[in-house]
Amino acid sequence: MPRQIPGKSPKLPLTGKERAKLRSNKMKLSDIAHMDIELLSGVLGVSDSRAQYIRGMAQFQTVPSIGPKVAERVVQLGYYALEDIKDEDAAALTDRMEASSGFWVDPCVEDAFRCIVYHANHPGSGKSWHDFTEVRKQFREQHGYPPTRPTLSWYDNKDGQP
Repeated sequence: MPRQIPGKSPKLPLTGKERAKLRSNKMKLSDIAHMDIELLSGVLGVSDSRAQYIRGMAQFQTVPSIGPKVAERVVQLGYYALEDIKDEDAAALTDRMEASSGFWVDPCVEDAFRCIVYHANHPGSGKSWHDFTEVRKQFREQHGYPPTRPTLSWYDNKDGQP
């Protein structure tokens, strides 16, 4: 996962129409992460839930080293802002994601979740997901994984989706 460059535009699943509306309102992709949901909804001409999804995708990509795939996983877990996730446990998020997807994920995903939770509590931190690898290894060595952890791995998953 590449390190997020400050001010870099997030990769967002916008339609052509949504991109055109951003341009006509002289707004940049990098503005979306901090926009009010109702304002974004109005600018894009979309529902509040669509605006919330888009802003969540943008906001999680403001964390150093977090890209669109990890951001989408966090949003799929029901989090749309850093403020929403600051009191969460990254290991529990990983366990929950694995249980709902039916396969276990690459351990670096848990490192990325740890990075996001850390950044939510320490805004402006320059730490990247790989800074949390040792923490995750120590935690899993001590606590392990749930006995209900799926046996199918992400790379054996036939459709390749999380």
